Amino acid sequence: MTADSGVRLECDGPVATVTLCRPDVLNAQTPAMWRALRAFDRDLPGDVRVVVVRGEGRAFSAGLDRSVAGATGPDSFAALSALPSAEAADRIAGFQAAFTWLHRPDLISIAAVQGHAIGAGFQLALACDLRVLADDASLAMAEVTLGLVPDLAGTKRLVDLVGYARALEICVTGRRLDAVEAQRMGLATVIVPRAELDDTVVDLTAAVLAGDRNAVVEIKALLAGASGRTPKEQQRAEREAQMRRLGDLAGHGE
Repeated sequence: MTADSGVRLECDGPVATVTLCRPDVLNAQTPAMWRALRAFDRDLPGDVRVVVVRGEGRAFSAGLDRSVAGATGPDSFAALSALPSAEAADRIAGFQAAFTWLHRPDLISIAAVQGHAIGAGFQLALACDLRVLADDASLAMAEVTLGLVPDLAGTKRLVDLVGYARALEICVTGRRLDAVEAQRMGLATVIVPRAELDDTVVDLTAAVLAGDRNAVVEIKALLAGASGRTPKEQQRAEREAQMRRLGDLAGHGE
């Protein structure tokens, strides 16, 4: 499925690939792309288990298309700021939904990151469960350089991965992180040479698909909720998940 908005969805059995396809501008993002991304959540076939997010060309995504900031159309900053506050907040919530559907409990999402992943590009990579970085990857939360805040659901994910103090430093300085530093902080699942990025993502996808689908869903839910539970609550969640699996495997699940 190809969209004129600059983003494409292709499905092959249990694997869906979301491709940012504006390589001439390093896959800079626009609200039109976010609307298309949000629609992909609805369009995914039910048998999809893994979503790979990638960018065409030299970069994953250089962030927000700067032309949006100075434009005068309905997607411009000026138009957004002129809306009543509740309507503007709803508009931003719609943009966030373009990223947060990648958190879905029934999917494992993998970002294949080469070159720049800046601002909205970094947040799109953060929206994924796993991040495979090429050795030329460069990450930054650069919204502060535009006088803005990161608002595409990336701040909590960043804090969860690197902690409050490091996340604050990354966001308020807007500095670049290379692949090695990103991995040291826990932002990268693995770093590979650029030429091996696609094959590594294929191998990781195959490894995810080798597991029982229902077990993978339960494991993701257990780990995703762990930080908000006490140890006893997490242990109870483990017991409950295991009883569901045992019931299903024995053939008397509800």
